[in-house]
Amino acid sequence: MDEILTATADFHDGLGQAADPHIARRLRYLADEHLRVIRTDLSDTRNALADRHEPHPGRNTCSGEVPATERERSAVCACPPPPRALPAPPPPVAAGLRR
Repeated sequence: MDEILTATADFHDGLGQAADPHIARRLRYLADEHLRVIRTDLSDTRNALADRHEPHPGRNTCSGEVPATERERSAVCACPPPPRALPAPPPPVAAGLRR
């Protein structure tokens, strides 16, 4: 988001209308000040939740069955997702004749 706001500010700097420098300054302000606050808040929230390992109290015990009204199991099931199958290895490359 920071890069997008900065690039948009740079774009407005080159447009040449009377309001464009103001818009560019406002975009840089948003990138510098508001994104910093959001980044700090999200970091604090992540750190506060990092050591919590108990299940969410609002989740049902997983039966492995998804109700017909639910689009995704993750919305109602606290079970970890099933392990992914590893992709098949590529076929061996035939060795060419050496001279």
